[in-house]
This record gives sequence, C-alpha cells and structure tokens, in this order.
Amino acid sequence: MDGRIEIARGGDRPRRRALGDFSTDRRVLTLAGLAIITGSAASATAWVLLTLIGLVTNLVWYGRFDASLTSLAGATPGPWTVAIPVVGALIVGAMARYGSEKIRGHGIPEAMEAILIGGSRMSPKVAVLKPLSSAVAIGTGGPFGAEGPIIVTGGAVGSLFAQFFHLSAAERKTLLVAGAAAGMTAIFGTPVAAVLLAVEVLLFEWRPRSLVPVTVGAVTATCWRPLLFGAGPLFPFADNPSLPWWGLPACAALGIACGLISGLLTRTLYALEDGFGRLPLHWMWWPALGAVVVGLGGLVEPRALGVGYDVIHDLLSGHMLTGAVVMILVVKAVIWLAALSSGTSGGVLAPLLILGGAVGWLIGLLLPGAHGFWALIGMAAMLGGTLPAPLTAVVFAVEITGDVAALAPLLAATMAAYAVTVLLLKRSILTEKIARRGQHVTREYGIDPYDLARVEAVMTRSVETLNAGSPLTEALAAIETGIHHAYPVIDDGGRPVGLVSRGDALGWALEERDGDTAEGSLGERVSDADLAVVHPGDVVSHAIDVMLAAGQGRLPVTDPQSGRLVGLLTRKDLLQVRATVVRGEAERHAFFRKGRLVRRA
Repeated sequence: MDGRIEIARGGDRPRRRALGDFSTDRRVLTLAGLAIITGSAASATAWVLLTLIGLVTNLVWYGRFDASLTSLAGATPGPWTVAIPVVGALIVGAMARYGSEKIRGHGIPEAMEAILIGGSRMSPKVAVLKPLSSAVAIGTGGPFGAEGPIIVTGGAVGSLFAQFFHLSAAERKTLLVAGAAAGMTAIFGTPVAAVLLAVEVLLFEWRPRSLVPVTVGAVTATCWRPLLFGAGPLFPFADNPSLPWWGLPACAALGIACGLISGLLTRTLYALEDGFGRLPLHWMWWPALGAVVVGLGGLVEPRALGVGYDVIHDLLSGHMLTGAVVMILVVKAVIWLAALSSGTSGGVLAPLLILGGAVGWLIGLLLPGAHGFWALIGMAAMLGGTLPAPLTAVVFAVEITGDVAALAPLLAATMAAYAVTVLLLKRSILTEKIARRGQHVTREYGIDPYDLARVEAVMTRSVETLNAGSPLTEALAAIETGIHHAYPVIDDGGRPVGLVSRGDALGWALEERDGDTAEGSLGERVSDADLAVVHPGDVVSHAIDVMLAAGQGRLPVTDPQSGRLVGLLTRKDLLQVRATVVRGEAERHAFFRKGRLVRRA
C-alpha cells in the first residue's frame, strides 16, 4: 500500500490520497489564472489611490488640479496647517461611522482578521471606502504612506473577485493575498518582498497552492508598473562603504537600537489608543483630535506631513542636515503615533522607513561610510523589527534601491531588530489589535507533527474485541463488566465488522427490559456499511480526517492486505503526537560531558 486513507465501505468521506511532499492539485492552475486578473485589478486600484492622494494634496494645499505626488515642504505654515488635517480627519471619521468601520487604521490587521475568522470575505464598502478615506487622510497631511491602504484595498479586490466563483475559504484567501501583494508591488516595485510579506504576515502558511498564485499576482503587477508608475527602483541607491572587520557587528548594533525604538513605538501606539478609548466621545471624533497634533507638527516641520517619499529619498542621498534629520525623527514619530492611534486611515510602511532611516542616519554619524548607507540599514531594521517580518524588510530594502551589495549588512541589522522585538513584545504592531478583539494569532510556522507521525506509532496494539458470532446476551455482559467505552466487533477471520459502544449496549438492554428479547448474535445488531478504518502506514493527519468525516471517536486499524484488525486508534492516542513535540521542545540533554560521550538508553 502507499499509505493512503481507506474507508471500509460506502459513505461520503475522504477519498484515498497518495502521500507526497506537497498536497497541491491542479486547482492551483485555476487560481493562478484568476490571480492574473486580480493582480491587474489591484494594480489599477493602486494607480487610482496614488492619483487620488496627489489630487487631494494639490487641491487642499496648493489650490491646483494636479495628480502628481507633491511634497508639503513648500506649503506655507499658518492656521490652515492645522485646519486642513482636522477637516480631513472629520471626513474620514464620518466615512468610517456611516460607511464601514473596517477602514479605520492602517488596514493590515483587518486583512489578517478577514483571513483568520472571516472566511477571507471582504465587503465592497471596504474596497471603495478604504482608498477614498486614505486619499483624504494622507492628502490632507496625514503622516502615512499609501502601502497599507493599498494592501487592504488590493486584498478587498481579490476577495470580491473570488466571491463570484465557487471557491473554498483557503482559495479565497489566496486571491485576497494575491491582490494585496499586487497592490504593494505596483506602488513600490517590490514583487519578491510583496510575496515574502504575504508569507510572513498574511498567508499563515507556506504552500505551493497559495505561493504560486500570489507570486503570479505580484508578477502581473510588475508587468503593469512601467505603464502606470514607471520602471526602475523607487529610491535608487548604491553608495556602499568598504566596511572594516567590525562593520557587520556595527550593523547588528544599529539593528538592536532600531528594535528597542520599534518596541517603544509599538507600546506607545497602543497606550495612546487606550487613552482615546477612555475619552467620553464617540470614536468618530477621535481622528480630528489626532489631526490637531498632526497640524501642530506640520507648523514645526511641514515635511513630516504626507507620504514623505521625498524625505526617504533625501535620507538615502545624504542631502540633509543633522538638525533637520532630528526634527523629522521627532515630529514624524509624534504625529504618526497620534494620528494612527486615533483610528484614521493610513499605512505604516513609509513612516517606519522614515523613522528607521533617520535613526540610521544619526547613528551613522559615528560610523564609516555615507550617511545614506546607514539610513538604508536603519530603514530595513525598523521595518523588519516592527512588523515583524525580517525577510520582507531585507528584500524590500534591496528592491526599492537596487542595492544588492547591501544584503549582508541589511540581514545583520534586520535580524538583530527582529530578535529584540520578539523577545520584548508578545504581540506586534499588526497582531496586537487583533488580540484585543479576542483572537489569538501565532506567527511561527512549522511542519504539522500529525503529518509526520504514522498510525502504527501511536495506535493501541492490544485491543479487546467482541466476536460477531457471540450471542447478544453474552456480548452485553462483556460490555457491562468491561472497562472500555467501545469495542471493535470482528468476524471469524479477525476482520472488523463494526464498533459497539456502551450507549449501544444500554439501548439493547432497555429493549430487553421493555419486553423485547435480546436474541440472536451480536453480528446481527452491528453494520459495517459505515465503518471507517485506517492502516498502520497512514499518517496520523489522514486518520484525523477520516475520524472527523466518519464521526467516529475510534478507528479500527487493519492490515492492508488481509483486512485483519491489528490495532485501535483513539482520540487519546492522538495526544501522544503532541506529547512527543512538547518533550522535544522542553527536554534538554548533554551528550558530551567532560570530554566523554554520555550513553543514553
């Protein structure tokens, strides 16, 4: 046999499935085809979002009809610097209250929540209102980037498209994430980082069935990007110093600093959110309060307002003074925390790049090489530590700059920041919000131990059975005096023909008490038509599928050639697999002690 599941006879239950490295079937090709359409739609949505942000920015700050993204450094400070963000926040608050509350915040937690508990179904309101609200919030000075909104909007596009077809929740999730990855790719030109973000943050798995369509969506967006936004890296950079022997440790030290700041930012964000929650005001008005802080920050440093892509460019190019970098760092952090905690609509990637870049630029004053190099290292470290998604951050930094030579320094810094934040924080900036809504999220992926263990390793081998030819009265007596809840019934050849539980026996006993004579053999009372069995070579996960489909708490284990009963698999036996994993994680042994091998039995 090849270790497949077997259902003894009849029933609408799991079919035999050959074991192999992957469980992907040909439906992945259908999903890949749908991902092409999803990726194209998400790319168009990204263009619409950036166009709306440019239009709102130019109209409210400069009074001109122009769709290009514009820095607010040229905006004249005055009363309107405070009034414009407040008006924009009031509009966003009204859109959230009377449209959809899902548009509040940076959106990625909402996409994660839809995947985890919503069957990957997102509403049309989110697809329409998220880009509109984000355009208003960012265009009126909100210190956010467009990447968070486009991730959730692209995800909504993918989810809505999937809902037109007969797809499972897992397949809808794949198209949702394909749309999110395509949207991110369209704006930043980072297809590999978008796919890695999907794996590290959104998919909650690493399987070909989802990885292939998500990659197709990202690659589709890459094809559209030159037509919509232009080709090449978003922030070209290649000014790498020749680092001394201590260069990589210095990068790691910078990563540790960014990790500590990242943890502080995350804790502060949710402390402020708790503060807003205690206000005697409806949450609709909170964004306006946060916008007051944004406007005041704009009076101090106008460049801290808006998407800030020009600031990222200047940090990398080194065309900034120390005082200006310090001012950007302080003001951007304050207004970003105030605005995001108030529940307005905006993203986290661009602000984290600016904050990390400023930290790296300032620490780089003490290190060899151009300031821009250390700014790049700080950007990746802050991004990877805060999300936390270290591989995404490393590849993202390379793709937006085209600087492949910086891979090793980026990896050292980002992994150091990642280690700090996972040790200091139970939750990330993305999952804390979900946890506060009562949902637990684990971000650690691993092979399911039930896919590795075989039935023969955990089954009960010594099985008490009943013979199908035994008189019913004799069988009732055996069950009454026995210690088990159920017994396999076997024929003269040792093959299982049914399962008899104490409940069955009680029912027969009641029939006898009511006057029905318990005559005949046990085999006449049991039926093997719906009996599910498994084999010793089956993996335990397959056996669980059979157990669930058949509604049996116990499965007879039979020899695949003769059909004879060789064991019994119970729910208690399944716990042995988990117990083995726990022991492997908790038990520690030294096998070499004082220069000699320690022998273990």
